[in-house]
Amino acid sequence: MTTQEQFETDVLPTSAGDLSITFLGHGSLLMVFKRMNIYVDPFGKVADYASLPKADLVFVTHEHFDHLDPQALSSIRTDKTLLVLTEICAQQVTGGTVMRNGDVQTVAGIPVEAVASYNLVHKRPSGDPFHPKGCGNGYILNFGDTRLYIAGDTENIPEMKALQDIAIAFLPMNLPYTMTPEMVTDAAKAFRPRILYPYHYGDTDVSKLVELLKGEKEIEVRIRKMA
Repeated sequence: MTTQEQFETDVLPTSAGDLSITFLGHGSLLMVFKRMNIYVDPFGKVADYASLPKADLVFVTHEHFDHLDPQALSSIRTDKTLLVLTEICAQQVTGGTVMRNGDVQTVAGIPVEAVASYNLVHKRPSGDPFHPKGCGNGYILNFGDTRLYIAGDTENIPEMKALQDIAIAFLPMNLPYTMTPEMVTDAAKAFRPRILYPYHYGDTDVSKLVELLKGEKEIEVRIRKMA
């Protein structure tokens, strides 16, 4: 068995071809689209990145060590790899494209939108939010007619609840840093993704989210190994 075969993978159709999503764990994903290997927040604790395919494109949501892992990144990066980073991440990793909240760009043929990602409620003992506004990005990736949203570390903020036409959403649920199941439910009911993957959920009971959304027939909650 190869390293990649130990992970769960979903294959989803889009108007531009199949999109494969491999769930590496925590906040880390590997997507394959048109033979491109697209990584999100590679983190060496969840996978042996040296044994995984080299990256064509990498998205980093923010600078925390479990999202920006320079060693994991170096294992999959080549001189042709494209990186999309926040401003703070670009202070630690050179050669990437910086996107700020609200920016829209096309990267490797994929239209990308950077969405704000921050805390409103959950804060450190100092009173500072775990994720201040303006520092982190969520990303919307457009695969043909399929809009996929990776939220990053955030709560159910107004910018998230205003999203439209999201087919697939990854929403974080690791306490105390991001959302409770109730917060995820509130967000999902607002922007109504067709498929909802709770991810980066740590010890949070994902069955509670399933219970809260069981009456929402248009929102399919998919649970994968993303603790």
